[in-house]
Amino acid sequence: STQSTWGYHWTQTLGDLEVRVPFPDPVKTKMLDVNLAETSLRIGLKGQTPVVQGDFWAAIKHEDSFWTIEDSRVLVLHLVKRNQMEWWRTVIKGDTEINLQKVQPENSKLEDLDADTRQTVEKMMHDQRQKALGLPTSDEQNKQDVLKKFMSMHPEMDFSKAKMC
Repeated sequence: STQSTWGYHWTQTLGDLEVRVPFPDPVKTKMLDVNLAETSLRIGLKGQTPVVQGDFWAAIKHEDSFWTIEDSRVLVLHLVKRNQMEWWRTVIKGDTEINLQKVQPENSKLEDLDADTRQTVEKMMHDQRQKALGLPTSDEQNKQDVLKKFMSMHPEMDFSKAKMC
């Protein structure tokens, strides 16, 4: 993976990235050599050494990603991540990485999440509400239900000294 020789700026959400590559002089589309692939990127002026080149941190959805030129001086890439539930440390492997602990995630809506993630988040929210009300979480309730069923199936046993773990 090649280190980029030119400065670029980028921002991300869980689903996509915007990469801005400024040029010192005005550029037109026909002057540029842009190769946008699923796992790699090359940007430069035709006939010159690329200014950004290397492998992406992770794969993109090539068919949903695109680039444009803004104000004749900035190439703007819109990259859609293949994995829509992952933060990237950098755009190009080998370039300076960000500290993911400092990422401020945007608020997301439950309907934006895939079914499994949504179910997990809803369970966590339910359990958090239950704890705040001093009620059992879903796991604790399941344990209590299993114990009650077992107790009803074995009335001959003494459960007076049983402790819930």
